[in-house]
Amino acid sequence: MTDLRTYISEVKKIKELKIIKKPVSTKFEIAALTAKVDGSDAILFENIRGTDFRLVSNLVGTRKRFGIAVGGNEKKIHENVISSIKNSKAPKIISKAKFEENRSKTIDSMPIVTHFEKESGPFITSSIAYVKNPETGKQNSSFHRMMPIDQNHLSIRMVEGRHLHKCFVDAKEHKEDLKIAITVGVHPAISIAGAYQEQWGKDEINIANALLGGKLTLKKLSFSGLSVPSSAEIVMEGKILQDKTHPEWMVEMLKTYDHQRMQPVFEVENLFYRNNPIFHDVLSGFSEHRLLMGMPIESKLNGELKKSFKQTIQVSMTNGGCNWLHAVVQIKKGKESDPKKIIEKTFEAHRSLKQVTVVDEDIDPNNAEQVEYAMATRFQADKDLIILKNVRGSSLDPSSDQKNLQTAKMGIDATRSLSKRPEGFELAKIPKMDKTSLEKYL
Repeated sequence: MTDLRTYISEVKKIKELKIIKKPVSTKFEIAALTAKVDGSDAILFENIRGTDFRLVSNLVGTRKRFGIAVGGNEKKIHENVISSIKNSKAPKIISKAKFEENRSKTIDSMPIVTHFEKESGPFITSSIAYVKNPETGKQNSSFHRMMPIDQNHLSIRMVEGRHLHKCFVDAKEHKEDLKIAITVGVHPAISIAGAYQEQWGKDEINIANALLGGKLTLKKLSFSGLSVPSSAEIVMEGKILQDKTHPEWMVEMLKTYDHQRMQPVFEVENLFYRNNPIFHDVLSGFSEHRLLMGMPIESKLNGELKKSFKQTIQVSMTNGGCNWLHAVVQIKKGKESDPKKIIEKTFEAHRSLKQVTVVDEDIDPNNAEQVEYAMATRFQADKDLIILKNVRGSSLDPSSDQKNLQTAKMGIDATRSLSKRPEGFELAKIPKMDKTSLEKYL
């Protein structure tokens, strides 16, 4: 199945779903409870004050649940994502969808959450926007947070130069409003695909279809003419107004506040939703947000580095680096020059990266203590440190030159020197330790 409810059932089967039946408020309370379980369980809120909608959060807040979402397990995440990108296929379009069960002209019924004390307002944080490419006629889908302004208007955050923004600029140049559609509450595979930055002219929904085994179906909407997942819980369609903007600011994936921006305004034409609908909320800066944004990039890095360098074993976007700014690359080193080449390629493949650390095959790239151990015992700052100055960085990094989007980057070669005694780097092992149980001796 390709809907959110099926995925929630799978999470419930592995006993990683908490169900809250007590009344809760959308103002800070849902965010606080989600933050409490960050990195562990998903939460389903069944009794939200002021609405009949249910709400789910922290859906893919762990690599384990992320693995389930992409049709496998934690060890097969990158294999499945890379394969789905390579073998993407357009979904079929059907004539009816369950989200057509209810229709409204306003957004009042949705449980839009207020997350942080200094944000400009409540935000829809799981909204995926669908738009038609003006050059190819094909659709594109991407994540965009939205802040309600009134009953049928919301600001919509767009990053300059990305697909939706390009389409908006094109419509504005033609003195037209841009028709788009929005979904909230979809199978996480659709969200994961929407977070992937596909090439201009290609549609991420085709990747989602591959992740879901080719079983995804779409429904064409009447006002916008756009096709959205028929299994969506909530669908909005309308237009981004060419001549309206609204101020907003929000918490980013680093858990820091962005500066105030004037963003375009989306006008709602229709709101559709299923019976007993489930709203999906993503808590900005916490594990689900970071994994949704970072894991598709991690898959991309694994695919590109393994293709270019056979000695690459695994690439990890670290939790400490917010799954966005820092990467650790595990390799089987063959030449002293390998780490430097890999560092350069990694920065090239994901320009938001600020730090790349290369480690040997005996170091777990997902274990911060082991990575630091490698730096302590295998790294010499005067020989193994690469510094890049005044290069393009992430707009999210508050320490960077925000005006010119420039930063400094650091590459660390924390691998064993091939010219030194190999026994000096060998990690000592105790035979049969894995088979020894302390409990048997107590």
